[in-house]
Amino acid sequence: MNWIGIIVPFIAVSVIGGCVGRPLLHPAPIRKPLQTIRPYNIAHRGSNGELPEETLAAYRRAVQEGADFIESDILASKDGVLLCFHDLTLDNTTDVANHKQFAHRKRSYQVQGVNSTGWFVVDFTFEELKLLRVKQRFGFRDQQYNGKFSLITFEEFISVALHAKRVVGIYPEIKNPVFINQHVKWSDGKKFEDKFMEALKKYGYKGSYMSKEWLKQPVFIQSFAPTSLTYIANLTDLPKVLLIADPPTRTEDTNQSFFEITSDSYFNFINKYVVGIGPSKAAILPSIDNHLSETSSTGLVAKAHAHGLQVHPYTFQNEYLFLTFNFKQDPYEEYDFWINKIEVDGLFTDFAGSLHNFQEWTSEKGN
Repeated sequence: MNWIGIIVPFIAVSVIGGCVGRPLLHPAPIRKPLQTIRPYNIAHRGSNGELPEETLAAYRRAVQEGADFIESDILASKDGVLLCFHDLTLDNTTDVANHKQFAHRKRSYQVQGVNSTGWFVVDFTFEELKLLRVKQRFGFRDQQYNGKFSLITFEEFISVALHAKRVVGIYPEIKNPVFINQHVKWSDGKKFEDKFMEALKKYGYKGSYMSKEWLKQPVFIQSFAPTSLTYIANLTDLPKVLLIADPPTRTEDTNQSFFEITSDSYFNFINKYVVGIGPSKAAILPSIDNHLSETSSTGLVAKAHAHGLQVHPYTFQNEYLFLTFNFKQDPYEEYDFWINKIEVDGLFTDFAGSLHNFQEWTSEKGN
């Protein structure tokens, strides 16, 4: 008897039959990697020039428009939920004033030595915050989306990046950590910075700058508070960026002046903890009568680069109110100046699509 003629077809049928009803395992799609050949396009609070800031819609629009990183400010609610929101008060960018049930929640607190009054994020649970609707910060921007979007959590923000069809980085800020740690207490005794890092670790963010792990899920951690950055340096090797405000402003936690935190000695200290700085444009090149003059440069970019630090200035905005006369009301001229003359390494922009278009049109290699 020809056993081979019987066995081989039997094996073949068994193998095929064994696959029936089983899902075929497809490899995860290979996503287009993060571009690293030109300055980073950092979508400041999402594409907030077009849509209300720090909303899912603004972040998704920024991804569609070509942002390399989506940026968010992270605060905490009364019940310890980490959320995406810039101001400590809800007054300017939500409809909280229209909610009569919250009228009695208005408070006054000391914030960095200044008495501030309003509806503070830390006096609301996240369930209550979800009842509010977000509105556009500036009256000269599109108002048609006011009231359409709610506040989102840090985890929802992360999800936007992880579900993008290409690799998109995140750029979260540990916002007002001194104030948050004073007013929000977690039952496990941990503090704001610990909870912030727990969220990143939960979603697999790890690795030093430009490592394989980092390139898979890129992130920069930013803060105006040096002690927050040095604290989390013991928790992660993810890249960190020290934010620097306009020269008159002192740091919220260490009360250091602009000149102290931009000195050579301080850069020697901080570059053990951070890979870069995120200064305001005025901290690099102040304007005089709405004109920029390179003779008024603080030399901050050259100094930072000499210490091996990247420079990611903020904030680039298309409207004429934010453009100095040098650029003749043309945001592309401003991008050209800061990228090719000042030689910054990344730009925080309210209009990610504009920056992406400029870089596509002027880059020899493209994206």
